[in-house]
Amino acid sequence: MATKNESAADEHLNNVYRKGNNKPKYTYKHFKQIAPDCGSRPDSQCTVVVIKYPVFNNIPSLNDSIKHRFFHLFRSDSTSTTDTNFTKYANKFINSYESDRIRDPVRPWKIAGTAEVLRRDSSLITIYFSDDSYDGGAHEHDGFSFINWDSKTSRVIELDDLFIDGYYDKLIKIAEKIFRKHEKLSDNASFENYLFKNGKFGLNNNFLITPNYIIFLYNEYEIKPYTEGTTEIDIPYTQIKSLLRPNTVVAQYTK
Repeated sequence: MATKNESAADEHLNNVYRKGNNKPKYTYKHFKQIAPDCGSRPDSQCTVVVIKYPVFNNIPSLNDSIKHRFFHLFRSDSTSTTDTNFTKYANKFINSYESDRIRDPVRPWKIAGTAEVLRRDSSLITIYFSDDSYDGGAHEHDGFSFINWDSKTSRVIELDDLFIDGYYDKLIKIAEKIFRKHEKLSDNASFENYLFKNGKFGLNNNFLITPNYIIFLYNEYEIKPYTEGTTEIDIPYTQIKSLLRPNTVVAQYTK
């Protein structure tokens, strides 16, 4: 499992399958906006919004999904699924910093977001998002997220797309067993030291499709205190093969 000292970004970028043909094509773009008081100071001493992200040729719906995912990762209060304007968001972020600075001198704020393409082929595109941000308070915020994109239907893949009807309780049971083993918890141990809702184990919707596993990632504060960092659950296809729908993007890994 990934920890604060062994970041999920390093782990995934080194270990996740990244092969694929040259289609669909993409290029990385960079967005940057700094606060008016930055002057000639380096970014490390300045309030700044920096975002690196891929732009795919002829897939506007994926490009919009990538941009909007950043707003979710940045803990934006935007609820619009069509909000993709980085400049508008950066202005709001910097204006909030300026208001805070007027009331009381503060350390520089920052947002550093990156979207990395892990896999791209004619059936599946997987993208890994990371965010290192600070907007006041005691410490910085790290966040990680994934997009699994069905290249044929041109939409984000949800769990219901991969699993047969009535799968959830069975999947939860398998995932909980894996989680307990990794956390060195007995079969009957409670989750009182975790932040699961109502003290009951649950899976989130932050998952990555890989050749051997479906990986679920919990960000800081989701199920553990900030100091514990992120938590990962790797579920092998061998344990959930009977729950998977046939002819999905996962089928290439379960033959």
